[in-house]
Amino acid sequence: MSNTGAFPGSVPHLAETYLSLVLLVDDQVLICEAVRRSLLGEGDIDLHYCTNAHDAIRVAGELKPTVILQDLVMPGIDGLALVRQYRENPATQSVPVIVLSAKDEAATKSAAFQAGANDYLVKLPDRIELIARIRYHTRAYLDHLQRDAAYAALRESQRQLMQANLELERLTRIDGLTSLGNRRYFDEYMLAEWRRALRSDLPLSLLMIDVDQFKDYNDTYGHLAGDEVLRRVGNAIRLSAGRAGDLAARFGGEEFIVVLLNTEIDGARVAAERLVQNVRDLDIPHGNGRVTVSVGVASMRPEGDSPEVIMTAADLALFRAKAAGKDRYELSVPTDR
Repeated sequence: MSNTGAFPGSVPHLAETYLSLVLLVDDQVLICEAVRRSLLGEGDIDLHYCTNAHDAIRVAGELKPTVILQDLVMPGIDGLALVRQYRENPATQSVPVIVLSAKDEAATKSAAFQAGANDYLVKLPDRIELIARIRYHTRAYLDHLQRDAAYAALRESQRQLMQANLELERLTRIDGLTSLGNRRYFDEYMLAEWRRALRSDLPLSLLMIDVDQFKDYNDTYGHLAGDEVLRRVGNAIRLSAGRAGDLAARFGGEEFIVVLLNTEIDGARVAAERLVQNVRDLDIPHGNGRVTVSVGVASMRPEGDSPEVIMTAADLALFRAKAAGKDRYELSVPTDR
């Protein structure tokens, strides 16, 4: 360490070995040696000194002291300016600074505290008082570091917990196979949007979807192939309901459902037609043909607190689509309500 001194045999990287690691910044070697001698025999205090004030910030950053003893009057630099630099430097901004000065004046003390000093001693200070101040400020600084570390660990723990909760919330709403919304999420979402549409007198549309002859597909190709079909069909359904606010969900088994917000029957019909075609375009072989879906479409302005009426209408329309030959959509009719 350039222009520094220390107890014989001590090294800066042993900071954790000592309770107090002190950096004395003073251009007078005689003063540094006098302070060193006054601390001899104190096994919990390790003193290092720097006689070149221009090196003080660098040395403090390398040494990581628990206390800085700072001379106030030095050639080439104002001691108060150096105190302010400690406070501006992230590596030293919290390290306690005890100003050493030959002046015992209120104005000088006030200026030192305004610059960021934690304490003020007239040099050469009484040995017992110096040791007591060093130990006091070291304990306060280490407690501060421990609190900061504890707060940082707490904040990190809270961040991780929040992320875990968000992920858990996401998982409770997502179907694991298709990554669409699950039945629970659909039920909550549908009820909330039904009531919102009721309050605002807005139309709401529903597509009830069933993969045609899916049991036969499973029996022929196996359940793993069947799961892959559900994933691919689910993605096609997602693409068919791409507006913000629309919800595509897996209703159960091979059944899916789509909620279309603020959508009249004509808009729902277009979405259903696109959906049926998107599944055809997957061109997944199934016997002599390919995998298809049937869709029941219902649209209405909500009346009453429960969305059961629109779900029943979409379900009946789906039944008609299946009965009419599958691979198609059917619109609900007034008698469905």
